Amino acid sequence: MSGAESTRWVLVVEDSSAMRSFIRTTVEEIGNVSVAEAASGFDALRVLPTRPFSLIITDINMPDINGLELIGYVKEHPHFSAIPMIIVSTEKTEEDRRRGISLGAAGYLVKPFAPGDLQALVGRVLEEGPLGSS
Repeated sequence: MSGAESTRWVLVVEDSSAMRSFIRTTVEEIGNVSVAEAASGFDALRVLPTRPFSLIITDINMPDINGLELIGYVKEHPHFSAIPMIIVSTEKTEEDRRRGISLGAAGYLVKPFAPGDLQALVGRVLEEGPLGSS
Protein backbone atom coordinates (compact mmCIF):
# COMPACT_ATOMS: atom_id res chain seq x y z
CA MET A 1 0.00 0.00 0.00
CA SER A 2 1.83 3.08 -1.19
CA GLY A 3 1.32 6.37 0.61
CA ALA A 4 -0.12 4.68 3.70
CA GLU A 5 2.04 6.77 5.98
CA SER A 6 1.14 10.08 4.38
CA THR A 7 -1.92 12.01 5.46
CA ARG A 8 -4.78 12.05 3.00
CA TRP A 9 -7.30 14.88 2.83
CA VAL A 10 -11.04 14.19 2.88
CA LEU A 11 -13.62 16.89 2.14
CA VAL A 12 -16.93 16.46 3.99
CA VAL A 13 -19.81 18.34 2.37
CA GLU A 14 -22.87 18.39 4.64
CA ASP A 15 -25.25 21.17 5.61
CA SER A 16 -26.00 19.74 9.08
CA SER A 17 -23.24 20.79 11.47
CA ALA A 18 -24.00 17.85 13.79
CA MET A 19 -23.74 15.32 10.93
CA ARG A 20 -20.60 17.04 9.59
CA SER A 21 -19.00 16.72 13.02
CA PHE A 22 -20.04 13.04 13.30
CA ILE A 23 -18.61 12.24 9.85
CA ARG A 24 -15.40 14.17 10.59
CA THR A 25 -14.80 12.34 13.89
CA THR A 26 -15.62 8.98 12.33
CA VAL A 27 -13.28 9.49 9.37
CA GLU A 28 -10.44 10.89 11.49
CA GLU A 29 -10.54 7.73 13.62
CA ILE A 30 -9.30 5.81 10.56
CA GLY A 31 -5.89 7.47 11.01
CA ASN A 32 -3.61 9.29 8.55
CA VAL A 33 -6.62 11.31 7.40
CA SER A 34 -7.25 15.05 7.72
CA VAL A 35 -10.73 16.43 7.15
CA ALA A 36 -11.85 19.74 5.68
CA GLU A 37 -15.50 20.73 5.90
CA ALA A 38 -17.97 22.50 3.66
CA ALA A 39 -21.53 23.41 4.70
CA SER A 40 -22.95 23.37 1.17
CA GLY A 41 -22.13 22.44 -2.41
CA PHE A 42 -21.21 26.04 -3.14
CA ASP A 43 -18.92 26.11 -0.11
CA ALA A 44 -17.33 22.86 -1.36
CA LEU A 45 -16.47 24.51 -4.68
CA ARG A 46 -14.55 27.18 -2.76
CA VAL A 47 -12.70 24.64 -0.57
CA LEU A 48 -11.95 22.08 -3.31
CA PRO A 49 -8.96 23.91 -4.88
CA THR A 50 -7.29 24.52 -1.49
CA ARG A 51 -5.91 21.01 -0.86
CA PRO A 52 -5.05 17.79 -2.71
CA PHE A 53 -8.19 15.87 -1.71
CA SER A 54 -8.13 12.07 -1.82
CA LEU A 55 -11.89 11.74 -1.22
CA ILE A 56 -15.09 13.79 -1.08
CA ILE A 57 -18.01 12.71 1.10
CA THR A 58 -21.21 14.56 0.24
CA ASP A 59 -24.83 14.70 1.30
CA ILE A 60 -27.44 15.00 -1.47
CA ASN A 61 -30.00 17.39 0.04
CA MET A 62 -28.30 20.73 0.63
CA PRO A 63 -29.07 24.37 -0.09
CA ASP A 64 -27.73 25.99 -3.27
CA ILE A 65 -25.81 23.22 -5.08
CA ASN A 66 -27.01 19.75 -4.05
CA GLY A 67 -24.75 16.71 -3.78
CA LEU A 68 -25.71 15.26 -7.16
CA GLU A 69 -24.94 18.58 -8.87
CA LEU A 70 -21.64 18.70 -6.99
CA ILE A 71 -20.72 15.21 -8.20
CA GLY A 72 -21.53 16.24 -11.77
CA TYR A 73 -19.29 19.31 -11.48
CA VAL A 74 -16.38 17.42 -9.91
CA LYS A 75 -16.53 14.56 -12.39
CA GLU A 76 -16.58 16.97 -15.36
CA HIS A 77 -13.72 19.15 -14.09
CA PRO A 78 -10.35 17.96 -15.44
CA HIS A 79 -8.46 18.91 -12.28
CA PHE A 80 -10.85 17.17 -9.85
CA SER A 81 -12.43 14.34 -11.86
CA ALA A 82 -10.18 11.61 -10.42
CA ILE A 83 -11.21 12.36 -6.81
CA PRO A 84 -13.48 9.54 -5.62
CA MET A 85 -16.76 10.58 -4.02
CA ILE A 86 -19.06 8.92 -1.49
CA ILE A 87 -22.68 9.92 -0.98
CA VAL A 88 -24.21 9.88 2.51
CA SER A 89 -27.91 10.63 2.38
CA THR A 90 -31.34 10.03 3.86
CA GLU A 91 -32.48 9.28 0.29
CA LYS A 92 -32.69 5.51 0.40
CA THR A 93 -34.43 4.22 -2.70
CA GLU A 94 -32.59 2.03 -5.18
CA GLU A 95 -33.22 4.74 -7.78
CA ASP A 96 -31.40 7.32 -5.62
CA ARG A 97 -28.45 4.97 -5.15
CA ARG A 98 -28.31 4.11 -8.86
CA ARG A 99 -28.41 7.76 -9.85
CA GLY A 100 -25.54 8.66 -7.52
CA ILE A 101 -23.40 5.76 -8.71
CA SER A 102 -24.19 6.52 -12.38
CA LEU A 103 -22.97 10.11 -11.85
CA GLY A 104 -19.66 8.73 -10.62
CA ALA A 105 -19.96 8.17 -6.87
CA ALA A 106 -17.72 5.36 -5.60
CA GLY A 107 -20.13 4.52 -2.77
CA TYR A 108 -23.52 5.33 -1.29
CA LEU A 109 -24.37 5.12 2.41
CA VAL A 110 -27.88 5.70 3.79
CA LYS A 111 -28.29 7.77 6.97
CA PRO A 112 -28.40 6.86 9.74
CA PHE A 113 -25.37 4.59 9.49
CA ALA A 114 -22.96 2.99 11.96
CA PRO A 115 -19.53 4.60 12.23
CA GLY A 116 -17.92 1.30 11.26
CA ASP A 117 -19.88 1.20 8.00
CA LEU A 118 -18.59 4.64 7.01
CA GLN A 119 -15.04 3.76 8.06
CA ALA A 120 -15.11 0.54 6.01
CA LEU A 121 -16.40 2.34 2.92
CA VAL A 122 -13.93 5.22 3.27
CA GLY A 123 -11.08 2.78 3.86
CA ARG A 124 -12.01 0.78 0.76
CA VAL A 125 -12.32 3.85 -1.45
CA LEU A 126 -9.05 5.37 -0.19
CA GLU A 127 -7.30 2.04 -0.70
CA GLU A 128 -8.53 1.81 -4.30
CA GLY A 129 -7.42 5.36 -5.07
CA PRO A 130 -8.79 7.39 -7.96
CA LEU A 131 -11.25 5.58 -10.16
CA GLY A 132 -9.52 3.59 -12.84
CA SER A 133 -6.10 3.67 -11.20
CA SER A 134 -6.00 0.02 -10.18
